[in-house]
Amino acid sequence: MKTDTLIELIERLRGKNGCPWDRKQTPQTMAVYLMEETYELIDAIESGNPNNVCEELGDVLFQIFFIAGLFQEMGHFDIKDVVRLNIEKMIRRHPHVFGSDKAESAHEVKKLWHNVKLKEKSHSQKESILDSVPVNLPALMRAYRISDRAAAAGFDWDDISGVMKKVKEEWSEFKTELARKNQAEENQADLAMEFGDILFTLVNVARFAYIHPETALSSSIKKFEKRFKHMEKAASEDGKSVKSFSRDEMNKLWEEAKKNDTPVKKPASKD
Repeated sequence: MKTDTLIELIERLRGKNGCPWDRKQTPQTMAVYLMEETYELIDAIESGNPNNVCEELGDVLFQIFFIAGLFQEMGHFDIKDVVRLNIEKMIRRHPHVFGSDKAESAHEVKKLWHNVKLKEKSHSQKESILDSVPVNLPALMRAYRISDRAAAAGFDWDDISGVMKKVKEEWSEFKTELARKNQAEENQADLAMEFGDILFTLVNVARFAYIHPETALSSSIKKFEKRFKHMEKAASEDGKSVKSFSRDEMNKLWEEAKKNDTPVKKPASKD
């Protein structure tokens, strides 16, 4: 479908005889739907189903065109301006491709990208390099971006061993605070802060290991869900619920679930 057709469709929905719901929307309300559709797209990508990815990409694209249409109605810009500015930005931020700069590795590209961003007007006017990280990002994603920005400014550990050492320190501080909590209920905020320090430091471990903590945690959650649902199914087949099982029975079901989701290794070829 041509983009012009999509624009016309949105104009029809927003028109005098269009859809009451679509006519009621604002950039603020659509931002929520865009976020929801983006998470659905991420789920589709992780599922590995191309058809689902194609459909969810279309939903995200519709939200983007819709929001651009709202701003066009207000006399600010249209989708063509969005595309033009993005093309200009991508060319500007890839001087190693469209200019004379050199970058032989992804790490060098990242440094170039960061330096170009700092020179841009939208970023040069910010009081801190951390201001470029959206406040409304999920905490785990924001922690990764914040630590990445700080590292780009030179505030970082020398290597991953230094971060791992810091994790042990933070864990020790948490245990100390936890022991205090057993004696005084009023230090809940201090306990939460110490736990947050552990999470933030682990985010830096992930950064040094070239792992994104958000996707890593998402994969672990999915793995847990799959195993727990296997336990529920096994219990249901016995006419019971997981809740009615003893701890030993649960552990046994869990071990069976772990075996169930472990890929079977193919025998070595005899050829």
